[in-house]
Amino acid sequence: MDSKTPNINNIPEKLLKPYSAKETEGRIYSAWETSGFFNPDICIEKGVTAPDAEPFSIVLPPPNVTGTLHLGHAFEDSMEDVLIRYNRMLGKKVLWVPGTDHAAIATQSKVEKILEKEGFRKTDLGREEFLKRVDAFAQESHDTIVSQLRLMGSSLDWSREAFTLDAKRNFAVRTAFKKMYDDGLIYRGHRIVNWDPKGQTVISDDEIVYEERKAKLYTFKYSKDFPIAISTTRPETKIGDTAVAVNPTDERYTEFIGKEYDMTFCGVPIHIKIVDDESVEKEFGTGALGVTPAHSQIDAEIAKRHNLPTVQVINEFAKMIKGGENLLGKKTTEAREMIAQWLRDEGLMEKEEDVTQNISLAERSGGIIEPLPKLQWFINVNKPIAERENKTLKELMLEPVQSGKIAILPDRFENVYSNWIENLRDWCISRQIWYGHRIPVWYRTVESAKSKVESENTETYCGVEAPEGDGWTQDEDTLDTWFSSGLWTFSTLGWPENTADLKTYHPNAIVMPGYEIIFFWVARMILMSQYLIGDIPFKTVYLHGIVRDANGKKFSKSANNGIDPLEVINQYGTDALRISLIAGVGPGNDIKFDLQKVKAYSKFANKIWNITRFVFENTSKHDAWNKNPQITEADQKNLDELNALMQEITKEMNEYKFYLVAEKLYHYAWHTFADRIIEEAKTCLETGNEADCASLLYTLHFTLSTLLKALHPFMPFITEELWSLFPENNQHLLMVEKWPCK
Repeated sequence: MDSKTPNINNIPEKLLKPYSAKETEGRIYSAWETSGFFNPDICIEKGVTAPDAEPFSIVLPPPNVTGTLHLGHAFEDSMEDVLIRYNRMLGKKVLWVPGTDHAAIATQSKVEKILEKEGFRKTDLGREEFLKRVDAFAQESHDTIVSQLRLMGSSLDWSREAFTLDAKRNFAVRTAFKKMYDDGLIYRGHRIVNWDPKGQTVISDDEIVYEERKAKLYTFKYSKDFPIAISTTRPETKIGDTAVAVNPTDERYTEFIGKEYDMTFCGVPIHIKIVDDESVEKEFGTGALGVTPAHSQIDAEIAKRHNLPTVQVINEFAKMIKGGENLLGKKTTEAREMIAQWLRDEGLMEKEEDVTQNISLAERSGGIIEPLPKLQWFINVNKPIAERENKTLKELMLEPVQSGKIAILPDRFENVYSNWIENLRDWCISRQIWYGHRIPVWYRTVESAKSKVESENTETYCGVEAPEGDGWTQDEDTLDTWFSSGLWTFSTLGWPENTADLKTYHPNAIVMPGYEIIFFWVARMILMSQYLIGDIPFKTVYLHGIVRDANGKKFSKSANNGIDPLEVINQYGTDALRISLIAGVGPGNDIKFDLQKVKAYSKFANKIWNITRFVFENTSKHDAWNKNPQITEADQKNLDELNALMQEITKEMNEYKFYLVAEKLYHYAWHTFADRIIEEAKTCLETGNEADCASLLYTLHFTLSTLLKALHPFMPFITEELWSLFPENNQHLLMVEKWPCK
């Protein structure tokens, strides 16, 4: 530990008043920004960081430009800032890159709802004018978010701020798309996708939420002559059935395997083949599965294995497109009851049961997902890649985690991650919305050179820039938001150019998202970095939990339990909020937000303030303490105890156990330093001799100085303010002081 002896003669006037976070925090943040020390280049230029220092980098998980920051952001940002400030004090080249996410579906949905209130639809404005409205909304939200990040004390390098939809990121996206297209990893094809009839777009598996609802399970036969009964909650899809699948070991149905039947089902001619497939569970329902290849991912896979035809019977608006006049154009819910009634009337219904099932809903729009066959853009996760030793994207995603090159904290999520990757299907990356990165593919029709009688052909061009020549039309779809977010660790550092930042700060030291987006974001960053850079995007994944209310419920508008972090800051100060969120909450664990805990840490801030005043008051009374005193045995014991604590917490900080460090510093400052050491000092300072007082005052001052340094990453505002009151520190910001232990 650094045992430099400071020199204090007077009590600063500020210490004679209670601590005021409101009067302090804005001023302190301005001083930090003015110093330029958030930028590692400035730290090197001003000599606070060595040019050859070890780099430490984090990219901020970019908040969506859909509104304001919430307590979850406050939790995440506080933890990251703790690590950033700690590593900066260790003397490393520290870079924390700020940025925001355009969050295409969510942001467009917000603006569409605003337009609805004004009596408009996006089509009334047209694509160009609508996007201007979205851009204005996103900019306003961005400005709010940036101001809130500053209020949280986030020491981000604002000179490197990025946006997932800005020009540099757009160039990176187009570059990545073209490379994947040229390598045969991106393709356009007909596959079953998750269609949102309300939002009128495809969404990924990860953007689906499930809601438990009551339903009817119908058991019936297609006709009186058909030998097998099936069960379903969606009889309206059965006019699109092309097979019934049974388990090959199910003796009840062995004699029917391979047979084919023609019949009329609710006025619709259907052809059914009995196939055997090991995926069918004998014990579920009747043990026979009606195969609807056009409206089920599982059924589509069965159909592919058995070369079955696909018949689409539902359209993008969740309405029937097959059947007689009684069914055509009906909503699926209406058609369901009509077909159920037909089954009853025909004597084909064998059983009706009330069941509970999970309904798939689009997270953003709330629409009920309709699996549909659509022509979309996909990324092939199973294709060998020549320049990556013929490994597939799935293998590139699995390898660094399974080898330990990337550590996931807590490690129980490693199996969760691996299981998800192993079962990963091709990633649908196209979205039928206007806001976002437009797919860099163009089409034009050309007359066949062979014969003028032949139909026109479509020419396709994929490029980073638009093609030259007339007649080209760009693909209308935009890319899944997570495509651009997957490039975040290196697109923010200048890729596809081989910049100095990219060479220095990639891979990142750590990424710290919530565990709920391990598949959304973490997996896709590993995919993109492994494929495009040939390296991991980060060394550690620290998955934090969800901030819930005091009863353990998720914050939501419907529950009316939301808490605005800005209101908490206004009442108790940023430092109290930050350390209350961090202390005692390990990786992967949800946190029950308790305002009383914030209040308790605001009292802790006051305690530190009062401790400092006590030290100043007494050092101003005694002149001998600062003359390299002979340390007494009792004081040496206290200094040794402090040193042991610093060694211990430094080890834990390096292990990302800052949640333990926060608690230990709190207990030491309050119960060891204030309750024991200072209380014992009071008697000695009143009655002790000059030598003993000199030793004691040195110990008190050195302990306070050390504590301010150690607490700074957790409570940056009050510690910086107190540090500035020391005369010899007037020209030195605490944020770039050396950590009190090697």
